[in-house]
Amino acid sequence: MNIAQHTQPLLQVPPPLTAPVYRLDRTWEQNAAEGPRFQGVFPEVPKTPTKDFLGYRVASRIGVAASLLMNERWFELYSRLGFDILTYKTIRSRPRLAHPWPNWIYLDEPPAAVHGDAQLPWPTINGVPPGAVAQTAAGSIGMPSSPPDTWRQDIRRCRALLRPGQVMIVSVVGTADAETTQQQIIDDFSTLAGEAKDLGAQAVEMNFSCPNVGKRESEVYRDIETAGRIAKAARAAVGSLPLLVKVGPIEERERMAELLQHLAGVVDGVVMINSPSRLIVDANGASAFGARRERAGLMGGAVFDIALSCVRNAVELIRRDKLGLRVLAVGGVNSVERIKAFADTGADAVLGASACAWDPYLAIRAKHSDPML
Repeated sequence: MNIAQHTQPLLQVPPPLTAPVYRLDRTWEQNAAEGPRFQGVFPEVPKTPTKDFLGYRVASRIGVAASLLMNERWFELYSRLGFDILTYKTIRSRPRLAHPWPNWIYLDEPPAAVHGDAQLPWPTINGVPPGAVAQTAAGSIGMPSSPPDTWRQDIRRCRALLRPGQVMIVSVVGTADAETTQQQIIDDFSTLAGEAKDLGAQAVEMNFSCPNVGKRESEVYRDIETAGRIAKAARAAVGSLPLLVKVGPIEERERMAELLQHLAGVVDGVVMINSPSRLIVDANGASAFGARRERAGLMGGAVFDIALSCVRNAVELIRRDKLGLRVLAVGGVNSVERIKAFADTGADAVLGASACAWDPYLAIRAKHSDPML
């Protein structure tokens, strides 16, 4: 990426790219080291009225979820292109490599039953389909993290890159192995949350869900008591700084109500949803990502309906029970129309993920369409 390119006023915002800024033929670590593959122009970002977001004045409530912003070079690109709520990719207290390549595979359109049944296999296709920005893919990355000494310096640099009307969220996760006690996981979350605050985070997101790691990290949001204990410990560590929890899909409405009630008064909001977990198979019915990686997270097109339903339920329950929580929507955000759909449902912010790799101009396009987003 040539970051020295000049901003150009354009009458028309460029369309999605023909090749994503994240190289699908590279590992996660290679993408981090090489930076985004971007040779496009930098259109002038429209001026928009500021809005409230967790007590900050932001130019828009459009951003990037914990996904692509793995270091300063990625952070700078999306900041320049008008995404105003920028989530630094999840950090750990110890380094961890990503899963081996491949990490991102496109999926076939299966029978309707597969969409709603997490136990039915979802077949892949070879290559990248036309109009990939709107298609469904599977991701198997595994919540990697650079060493703490690396991300400490990098987060400070990212904070310095923020433009007026932008905020930085830092995502954190506690690391668990076979010997880790529950209290150690709680302490890990809270220590990281406090450190993120000290490094300049304007909000901290605790990742309570991930489809590509062990259950003790991936299903915290399903263990309501543990989720509450972690949230209280993290609140003590960050003081009054906005604190968020990222959750996976929750189909049972009253179970969602129970989780939200447990978190209310402790955290400021929920980020939903993380990638739904599915069985991903190749043309021969074998695991598409290889041994011990049978399940992976859905990304892109098909996630939207699942996410919209979860966001709608959460907003209704929060209003019903007067919980005072904010909702940040994630999932299938690949068009201005979908941003508006989440906003109309009551989401306080809308964050893109995989689609932003194909359409880094999405925030600019949305601001042209509706300056109040």
